Amino acid sequence: MKAGKGWKMIMGDVHFLTGSRNRSPLKKPVWIIVLVCLVSVFLICAYVYPPHGSAACYMFSSRGCKSLADWLPPSLAREYTDEEIASRVVIRDILNMPTIQSKNPKIAFMFLSPGSLPFEKLWDRFFQGHEGRFSVYVHASREKPVHVSRYFFNRDIRSDQVVWGKMSMVDAERRLLAFALKDPDNQHFVLLSDSCVPLHTFDYVFDYLMHTNISFIDCFYDPGPHGNGRYSEHMSPEVEKKDFRKGAQWFTMKRQHALIALADSLYYSKFRDYCQPGLDGRNCIADEHYLPTFFNMIDPDGIATWSVTHVDWSERKWHPKSYRAQDVTYELLKNITSIDISVHVTSDDEHEEQIRPCLWNGVQRPCYLFARKFYPEALDNLLQLFSNYTVA
Repeated sequence: MKAGKGWKMIMGDVHFLTGSRNRSPLKKPVWIIVLVCLVSVFLICAYVYPPHGSAACYMFSSRGCKSLADWLPPSLAREYTDEEIASRVVIRDILNMPTIQSKNPKIAFMFLSPGSLPFEKLWDRFFQGHEGRFSVYVHASREKPVHVSRYFFNRDIRSDQVVWGKMSMVDAERRLLAFALKDPDNQHFVLLSDSCVPLHTFDYVFDYLMHTNISFIDCFYDPGPHGNGRYSEHMSPEVEKKDFRKGAQWFTMKRQHALIALADSLYYSKFRDYCQPGLDGRNCIADEHYLPTFFNMIDPDGIATWSVTHVDWSERKWHPKSYRAQDVTYELLKNITSIDISVHVTSDDEHEEQIRPCLWNGVQRPCYLFARKFYPEALDNLLQLFSNYTVA
């Protein structure tokens, strides 16, 4: 190779390398800056809008949400108001109180009715032979009931008018709890309607409720218009939208939860003022949202997320399916008593079915102790079938 030619080649290589070095400072910082910006935006969004339940978390990994939450800085907890602090102290102390040991524990059966109870004879048969193990309370909102069973005589409490969908329904529930809590032997509290009937023997119901340390309060998350679509921003900061829940009003409660429900004024007032039909264009039904939301916030592990009262919402109407005399058969009742899963359906366009096993002390068991909604004309059929369909 000639010297001149070699020199030119060397100079060409130097020129190539030099040119590369001259261009890279122009490109590298741009891409680095863009990348850093994208990552920063992603982290900021993830921090400001926590990714709980978001499909975006799982774009790259099924553990995306959990992993991200593990190393992101914790979001700042909001500062509680004085009223919230006071309320939470009371709730905490009641929950931590030792359970009152009664020598004669009883179940309080609380009937919420407009007047007389059409299935009083059926309940009379249910209660027979179990005197001293139960108490009866009747809240009649329209007219004084006419009783046919000795177990219901003089068991009417002071009642007031009840309007469907209004807070007066919750007021009636709390009024029943107040009267029932006066008896220290009452350890579990069952709310029933005038259209409710028992599905099992008294012994079965007693053991089911007394031998577990939870309350059966229906509670699920519904993102649709008849769920979180009913939430009002006026409820914040005490009640946040992410905590808003829905459920049937027919509950059973252990004594501690009954005391808490009666003691609450802060969260109650939020629902009283801002959960009403037609308020701000929303049809918020207080008895469907107050207790499910309240207990989901203060003691989510202390409640089952289903009610032990069966209701058939398969027709997807404002009111559940009702059973007439011809509908009441042995097969119908046995089918209801055999159900061991809880199903909730969201009210959005997806109509998602949320299916969970009914776990009693960790064991899957039939969900329901009672059922509604039965027409009064079904009484004779129910009396005839009672000893056959109820199981011990």
